[in-house]
Amino acid sequence: MDKNTIISNLVDAMKQSKGDDGRNQYLLKRLNQNRDIINSDRLYLEKILDLEIDNIEYNKIKSESNIHKKDKTVFLNPKMIKCNYCEKDIKLDEKSLRHQNNWYHEVCVKTILEKKEPSISKNTKPQKNRPDGVQVGLTVAIMIFLVTSVFFILGPLSMIAMGIGGVITLYHVLGSTDKLYSKNEPGRRSPSIFLVFLLGSPFLIGTLIAYEGYTLLESPVRIILLWALTISFWSTMLFVPMAVVSKYREDTQNDVKTFPKISIIIPAFNEEKVIANTIEGLLETKYPNKEIIFVDDGSRDTTLSIASRYKDQIRVLHKENGGKATALNYGMVYAKGEIIVVVDADTIIGRNSLKEIVKGFEISEHVAAVAGNIKVRNRMNWITKCQALEYITGIQIIRRAFDVFGSITIVPGALGAFRKSFLVEAGAYGKDTIVEDFDQTIKLLKAGLITQGSSKATAYTEAPNTLRDFIAQRKRWYRGNIQVLKRHSDALTNPRFGYLQRLSLPYLFLGMVVTPIIGFIATANAILGIIMGDGLYILQISAIFIVVHYLMTALAIRIDNEDPKLLWHTIFLVFGFKQIIDFLLLKAIIEQLRNKKATWTSAKRIGV
Repeated sequence: MDKNTIISNLVDAMKQSKGDDGRNQYLLKRLNQNRDIINSDRLYLEKILDLEIDNIEYNKIKSESNIHKKDKTVFLNPKMIKCNYCEKDIKLDEKSLRHQNNWYHEVCVKTILEKKEPSISKNTKPQKNRPDGVQVGLTVAIMIFLVTSVFFILGPLSMIAMGIGGVITLYHVLGSTDKLYSKNEPGRRSPSIFLVFLLGSPFLIGTLIAYEGYTLLESPVRIILLWALTISFWSTMLFVPMAVVSKYREDTQNDVKTFPKISIIIPAFNEEKVIANTIEGLLETKYPNKEIIFVDDGSRDTTLSIASRYKDQIRVLHKENGGKATALNYGMVYAKGEIIVVVDADTIIGRNSLKEIVKGFEISEHVAAVAGNIKVRNRMNWITKCQALEYITGIQIIRRAFDVFGSITIVPGALGAFRKSFLVEAGAYGKDTIVEDFDQTIKLLKAGLITQGSSKATAYTEAPNTLRDFIAQRKRWYRGNIQVLKRHSDALTNPRFGYLQRLSLPYLFLGMVVTPIIGFIATANAILGIIMGDGLYILQISAIFIVVHYLMTALAIRIDNEDPKLLWHTIFLVFGFKQIIDFLLLKAIIEQLRNKKATWTSAKRIGV
């Protein structure tokens, strides 16, 4: 019997969850590298593999003249592994953990954590993480550029409106040091200060412009452009520093301490091109205590038969077609885990994503859900690269800010985790909207709970690669988002919902309803301004938008350690791609006002 056979048997044992997962990974690595295996490891392998390795391997080693002396005794070292904490032998039937080249009893690790010792190792000192200098530099550059450009280009009076937005930003930043969860204490109903300011800012800006002496014909052009700039100014002032704070918090967070049981639910309907990759990715994910539940929602292709190939490793369920929400509810009936992880059928998650996503629940007992970091894997053309950049900036800047406030509004279906007890209390996934992930997240936030994000819990999804498929996908997203806003509109004025009322939902309302309207009006006003001879002013405003977006995108790419080449596509997030999104948002608003029935639309799979 050679080492390749032992390695093969060990891999099979790991798939069947035999033995200690940490020790298995360690031994597999050493065997692949042809490194020393001491006697206690040999005995351990014999036990979980049901093999006799000693004489067979020893005879083989004795006959190999090119192996060093140290290697000839690879299975004959009489020493047992000793725990680096209690210095006692680790027996074969005892759970063990390896950290920084040292072994520990599992019970010893728990003792160390309970004592809150600075490091698990006696021989090493804890490393201090420092903020990334490039991130800090980009943040400072953005702030300086905003203030100087508004003051010197637009004038001191126009800066007053921006300054008010800055004060409100500071108010929210200081508030982030307070408790994040809401105790659902009732108060006087009113919209948030931030929403009132942004909706009322055109009148303030109009007054300032009139004071500066512009004519009635010139004023509308400048009012609309300054209104759009004010919203951009406020968002940047709030989101950029909060994104850096969120990144620093995540980098300094301790490793996961416990491994609660996770139930992974994969709802699927006609996903034959991608489902095998999704299941295999989950099977290879490093997490010692997980179960995978596949729910076929009445597929008419070979999705169910493909999934059934893995029935020895996962639970395969089948039901009549009823929609994604019903498939998730069906899967939850069979879920035994403390944490429910939802994964779309076209998603491939990272090997460490489950461990990383569990970290989010250790922040507070009030954390109800943790959102994963969704990335586009098929970056093959203009439309997919723009989507990739949209995901990066949206998650690394905007969502990170919401993470600091504990009020991420969408825990995505591509990779999202929920504490099962809270999910049950919030109620089953509903069919009232066609974006069940958004609706369920808002329900948890309205219950006064916290939603966090994990950028290290990565998941790779297949984005629409044609404009037609992109429109089909966003049609469902935006109609569903409007449905959820309408359904939970009471949260816009009820202060008992905490940061959902003060910040998150107003921003979503602004982005989904107000911003697309402003976008088209601003474009029309810019053209009008150029015709009227105010081209220099239009050019200055446009330059500010472009520079700010480029700096923010560069920061997002740096935070996410992404491909810098994507930065070239930033211009399309200002001109081109943005206008397509604004048009689709306006179309969704009009269809909602006309009470047109919302239908489920999706992009075709290409199986990359």
